[in-house]
Amino acid sequence: MKKLFFLPLVFLTTLAFAGKKYEEQVIERITCPTQKCEDGESLDIEIPSMMEETASEAVEKVQLSEGSEHIVKMLNSGDGGQMIFEPAVIKVSVGDTIHFKATDAAHNSVSIDGMIPAGAASWASQLSQDISITLDTEGVYVYQCDPHVIMAMVGVIQVGEAVNMEEVKNAASSYGSNFLMNTDRLQNYLNQL
Repeated sequence: MKKLFFLPLVFLTTLAFAGKKYEEQVIERITCPTQKCEDGESLDIEIPSMMEETASEAVEKVQLSEGSEHIVKMLNSGDGGQMIFEPAVIKVSVGDTIHFKATDAAHNSVSIDGMIPAGAASWASQLSQDISITLDTEGVYVYQCDPHVIMAMVGVIQVGEAVNMEEVKNAASSYGSNFLMNTDRLQNYLNQL
């Protein structure tokens, strides 16, 4: 009985400490020194090393997937985080087939209006059901899981050339308001193409 009481107490203490540490980190990130710059003077600003590292990190681009049949799993958790499609970003050839597998329950795959190529067929699977789609129109396709869209459970497929990338990026900037979590996930995915 003592072990059962001790474990939650340690966990709660860790959470309380982590909360303070996190709060301190947030304050440190949003607090920046200010200086007044007179007209004509230059202001030397030192960029924190964390920002330099982020700016210098290169986004790994997705390569063309081999074969004409591709599997995308619908998962509660995977290498990319919680509520994800795996792979989340894939490049395929025109005429290839994508098999969405309901690996975990309560997911679906639904194309997003305005975020698929003009003239392309849309799709919508039922919850917890596999669906296969053949993509015959070149361009970028963005899709979601309806029940988990607020967690940014989205995925991106590039078929052939990204002929509609500008339109998709414009739509994605406003579509991100649907996300309560992982708010930069879709933009990160698009950057991988």
